[in-house]
Amino acid sequence: MGSLINGKWSEEDARRHVKGRFERVDSQFRDWITADGSSGFKAEPNRYHLYVAHNCPWAYRAMLFRKLKGLEGMISMAIAKIGLRPTSWEFAEGPGAVPDAVNGFVFLHEAYSAANPTYTGSVTVPTLWDTKKKTVVNNESSEIIRMFNSEFAEFTDPTPDYYPEELRTEIDEINDIVYPNVNNGVYRCGFARTQEAYDDAFDRLFSTLDDLEERLAGQRYLVGNRLTEADWRLFSTLIRFDIVYYGLFKCNRQHIYEYPNLWNYMLDLYQHPGVAEMTEIGYFKAGYYAGIDRGGHGIVPKGPDLDYTQAHDRDRFPADGG
Repeated sequence: MGSLINGKWSEEDARRHVKGRFERVDSQFRDWITADGSSGFKAEPNRYHLYVAHNCPWAYRAMLFRKLKGLEGMISMAIAKIGLRPTSWEFAEGPGAVPDAVNGFVFLHEAYSAANPTYTGSVTVPTLWDTKKKTVVNNESSEIIRMFNSEFAEFTDPTPDYYPEELRTEIDEINDIVYPNVNNGVYRCGFARTQEAYDDAFDRLFSTLDDLEERLAGQRYLVGNRLTEADWRLFSTLIRFDIVYYGLFKCNRQHIYEYPNLWNYMLDLYQHPGVAEMTEIGYFKAGYYAGIDRGGHGIVPKGPDLDYTQAHDRDRFPADGG
């Protein structure tokens, strides 16, 4: 995918590699929405607009929290068209797509240029837009989900707190393991440019999955028996693993369904109220295979045929309320 250079779209690949290793570039828009408005961006119904894509796990996190926190009626959303992206994420008619009804942008880079006419860097989903100031607020998924988790509470019915103060240290610690080795680890495998870089990413990925499998043998969730942000962040990768990363990104030592605890844990989260209805498995797969040119001519594989509605065994552990 290309990038913006001084506010102009370029076909130059925005992905960065160091000695063959894929390194994700930090997000540049990092403002915060706050309940009291002290940040300059006050939490208000119908003020903010979210740009996402079905296949992107980072965007999916934001979509999940929008759903789980009851924000669908107050934060509008545009969903990118599936397919090759020579000119940034495209918001046009197509299967699973929702065009941009707020700004009428066809390509996401238009939002970035509108926010900063001299912007240089990647153009990524999720992107959170402020309709009042007409600018991008934030394009870092980990921060967007925390805003959704806490800052709009006065406008919604009570919902679980997925980043409770008493568990924040533990949540941050597990996130610091999962993010580099699993969430980003699959990309470090798929986008590696040397055998050494791939082997290192592959080993780190499966070593971490092995550790998580063991961790989940004695508790329902990643942080004890309380469902938290850490679980949804891991889930966003796990739900894509067998259908995309195992084959397309060469993460092929083991399927998630071959890990008894991780597989049942993933089923448990998929069957959480509201999750299945906004999880478009077919679009995940099509988005990757049709959107990444790897010599496959856009052909989307028919398999694997997995049943995410089958009974899981995680009820053997208690689940703490939140």
